[in-house]
Amino acid sequence: MKMSTKARSIEKIVEEQIQKWNVTRRKKEIDESVYPVVTISREPGSGGRIIAESLAEKFNLDLFHQGMIHRMAESTKVSKQVLETLDEKGLNVLDNWIASLVDSKHLWPDQYLKHLMKVVLTIGKHGRAVIVGRGANFILTPESRFRIRVIAQIETRIGNISRDYDVSAKKAKRRMIKTESDRRAFIRKYFNSDIGESVNYDLVINTDAVSVENAVEAIGSAAGLKPG
Repeated sequence: MKMSTKARSIEKIVEEQIQKWNVTRRKKEIDESVYPVVTISREPGSGGRIIAESLAEKFNLDLFHQGMIHRMAESTKVSKQVLETLDEKGLNVLDNWIASLVDSKHLWPDQYLKHLMKVVLTIGKHGRAVIVGRGANFILTPESRFRIRVIAQIETRIGNISRDYDVSAKKAKRRMIKTESDRRAFIRKYFNSDIGESVNYDLVINTDAVSVENAVEAIGSAAGLKPG
C-alpha cells in the first residue's frame, strides 16, 4: 500500500490489496514464521517512516502507514472486507488471540480497538508486510512479528522536522513534543504500555549512528527477510 490515499479512496486501495493477497494465497501457503510482519514504532523526526519505505521497497513488502491502518480500523465496512480474506480457521485463531490479549493486558476494547486488532492481525496472517505505528507491535502474535523502534537525538529530530515541514526550529520542537505525547497517550490508553520501553522491541535503531541503508540491511538480516 504505497500509493497516496489522496488520489484514491480507501475502499479502492483495500480492494487492490485483497486481490493481491488472493493471488499470493493461490501461489503458496501463508507461513508466518517465514514471512513476518515488521512493525516500526518511531520517535517523531527520527526517520522511521523513511526506513519503513526503504525496507518495503528492498524486500518487496506491503507497506501500511499509520494513517492507512487508522482509516481501515475506523471503517466497519473496510475492516469487514479485510476479515473476509481469512478462512474460518484463521478467524478462530484471530478471535482466540484477541481474547487472550485483552485478558492478559487488562484491556477495555472499544469498537475502534476491536477493529484495529482485527485489521492488524489479518495483515499478520498474510505476512510480508511493514506496519508503521498504531501499536501493531502490541497486537501481533510473537511468531508473526519483528518489532523495531527508531530513535534519534532531540536535536536531530527537530532538524529533520524543521526541514521536512519547512518550519522554524521552535515550531518543529512544538510539533515533535505534541506528536510524541499523542503517540504515548495512544499506546497507554489502548495497550496499557509504554511506547518507549525497550523490552517492547526486538531491535532499536538509532539513526544518529546508523544510516537508512544500514538500518534496512540490519533489519532484513535480523528478521530473516529475503527479497520477494
